[in-house]
Amino acid sequence: MLIADDHPVVRAGLRGLLNARPDMRVVGEAATGEEAIAQAKATHPDVVVMDVVMPGIGGLEAIRRLMALKRGIKVLALSAHGEDAYLVPVLEAGGSGYVTKTCVGSDLVNAIRAVARGEVFLYPSAAKLLLRRYKDGTGAKGVGSLEQLSRREREVLTLTAAGYTATEIAGQVNISPKTVDTYRSRIMHKLGLTRRAELVRLALRTGLLHHP
Repeated sequence: MLIADDHPVVRAGLRGLLNARPDMRVVGEAATGEEAIAQAKATHPDVVVMDVVMPGIGGLEAIRRLMALKRGIKVLALSAHGEDAYLVPVLEAGGSGYVTKTCVGSDLVNAIRAVARGEVFLYPSAAKLLLRRYKDGTGAKGVGSLEQLSRREREVLTLTAAGYTATEIAGQVNISPKTVDTYRSRIMHKLGLTRRAELVRLALRTGLLHHP
C-alpha cells in the first residue's frame, strides 16, 4: 500500500495499523497529490489509500492521474468528509471505494483487501446515497443498454455490484472464477465501461441492485 495524507500523525497511525497485518505492507507515503503520483510510479503499490483533500492537485486529481497510468493500481479514498461530499466524485475519478476517517481499523483493513481483489467497497449508507442520486437524476453519465446482455451476464453484473468476489460468484452460478472474469470483461466491453466501480453505479441506476 501507498498512504497519501497531508497529516504525518495520520500516516504514522495508518502505517502501524497496516504493517501489523501479515498480508499488508506499506511501501511509501505522500503528503500531496503530486507526491502520491511520484511515489506510485516509484513503488508500484497494489492499493493507494488516498486522502481526498490534500495540498497541491488534491486527491481527486491524483486519482485521475493514477488511473491514467493504467498500471492496475486501485485507490481507496479515506476522507474526513462524509460520503455526501465526495463519494460520487471519487468513483467518477476511478476510485474503488470510500471510507471515512471515523471508521474502525478493521473496516479500513477489509476495505483495502476488497479493492485489492478488484472489488468495490461501499458502506450500505454509500449505496443508498448513490441510489438516491440516480433516482434524482444526479448520477453519472449514461452507459450502454442492459438489453444487450445475456441472462448470465446480467446475473454476474448484479453479483459483482453487490460486492461478491469472482470465487464467490463462481460458486453461486456454478462456473469457474476465470469464467466470471471473462463475463465481467465482456460486460464492460458491451456497455462501454472502463472501471469496475462503474458496474456498481450502473447496477444501482438500473435497479439491478437494490438497497433499503
